[in-house]
Amino acid sequence: MHKEKAYDLIAIGRSSIDLYSQNVGAEFIDIKGFDAFVGGSPLNIATACSRLGMKAALLTGIGQDKVGDFILNFLEQEKVETRFIPRIPGARSSAVILGIQPPDKFPLVYYRDNCADSQITIDHVLAAGIQNFRLVEISGTALNIEPSRSAVFHAAEIASQHNIPVVLDLDFRADQWTDVRSFGVTLRALLPKVKIAIGTEEEILATMLQDASQVTIEHQQISAPTISGDIDQAIQSILQLGVENLIVKRGSAGATWFDNKGNSQDVPGFPVEVLNVLGAGDAFASGFIYGYLNGWDLYKSCRMGNASGAQVVLQPGCANFMPTLEESMAFIEKFGGF
Repeated sequence: MHKEKAYDLIAIGRSSIDLYSQNVGAEFIDIKGFDAFVGGSPLNIATACSRLGMKAALLTGIGQDKVGDFILNFLEQEKVETRFIPRIPGARSSAVILGIQPPDKFPLVYYRDNCADSQITIDHVLAAGIQNFRLVEISGTALNIEPSRSAVFHAAEIASQHNIPVVLDLDFRADQWTDVRSFGVTLRALLPKVKIAIGTEEEILATMLQDASQVTIEHQQISAPTISGDIDQAIQSILQLGVENLIVKRGSAGATWFDNKGNSQDVPGFPVEVLNVLGAGDAFASGFIYGYLNGWDLYKSCRMGNASGAQVVLQPGCANFMPTLEESMAFIEKFGGF
């Protein structure tokens, strides 16, 4: 990695204790026990990047509580830089409770009232020294409320001033926004300062959403509504806002990259049997970032991302199961290489 920067990347946004069902396949009401892991998209990405050999830091907020201790201890064990993580007086470290019902049901409940990671401020960003990083990774959910919204915008401003690439994981969580349309309004304001955006088709449609009639919310599924629209038009609209590269995650089908010059390419995934899709997108982002910071082209970087994601869907958790560089390279070789 480059010597002129103190760190390879800083990820900004959510962190949590994740309680995963021990009863795989059980209905949520029948769960008898939970395993305690950690999660939150930026935390997952920082952890995964560290396991791939990058010098990664996390800017999040934790409470003055035992859950905060749990999160910090995990990050320190994973060699993720924690010096920029403030304890927020009066706030709580967040939590997520999750069921696992393969192949496609993963009911989850967020506990984010008075959430510490939503209370990071511009001062916390200034203390982190954004100019000392090769790349800044930010999460869409960090934009849902003040003061973290302004903190993230300011981090992107500083990165832009220092010609540091900003990678945005769209990270659409409908139940974290008072109005689903406000997700798009807010992200569209940030996108001109973003070099690379990563998201699913659903997240891309949500980013360009303006008409509430395009949203269908099934019973108790507010965290994952169905959004209709023209995906090709949405992709082009995001690129027209100034994003240089948009990476569309397509699950088992792999990914497709688009650039602002009209080029695109499908990147195949890896055929595996899915246990748990949660965290796979964050694994993808880490693999992609590894390739990008090592000067790989978009195809190879996405292929690395696909490999990271494919390994995590085999596991019953997120950050705790991110692959190492050796594991990823062996996994890719098993399927015939890049």
